[in-house]
Amino acid sequence: MSETMTEFARAVQDILAAGQRMDARGWVPATAGNISRRLSDGRIAITRSGCHKGFLQGADVITVDEAGKPHNAGDKPSAETLLHCQIYQQDPTAGAVLHGHSVAATVLSMTEKSPALHLADYEVQKVFEGQSTHEASVPVPLFDNDQDIARLAREVEPSFGSMPAGYIIRGHGVYVWGKDMPTALARLEGLEFLLACMLERRKLGL
Repeated sequence: MSETMTEFARAVQDILAAGQRMDARGWVPATAGNISRRLSDGRIAITRSGCHKGFLQGADVITVDEAGKPHNAGDKPSAETLLHCQIYQQDPTAGAVLHGHSVAATVLSMTEKSPALHLADYEVQKVFEGQSTHEASVPVPLFDNDQDIARLAREVEPSFGSMPAGYIIRGHGVYVWGKDMPTALARLEGLEFLLACMLERRKLGL
């Protein structure tokens, strides 16, 4: 087995494990969500369209180029592959991207009228890059959902460099990334915990 194939096999295992973890927490219902890992040769390993992330098999992970084009003509990547590609292009340190559809992210993003949610006073927010204290306010930008992914990507692009916790598409879900899969997962879990806290506080009128 070549070094490149070995790296792809490791990426597949990372993606399958991430899918199971996200499914266990209710963040990828039905066939929602997508998961990717960047390979050292520039390819992107990403989940195939229409797969339940809790029951992924090796064949459910394909590769695309930096523009989102599948290397095998018969492969169909996620409809939102372009958003993964954009993150890798905008952040050279990004090695993994996670997209989930939790209840908290969906509800909060549909009810919040401002352009961002702001996380403040939570110890867990230190999981995000550049955060060292609970006293800071961490913005999570909100973007209107759009079936035209290229147009949506253009809306997101100006915010890169100022969203350490990722971003949320209204009524849709979160995008979080990190240097590797463990980092991306930690940030996703941190963000989802904080969104759940925010939703609970609003239910209590706080």
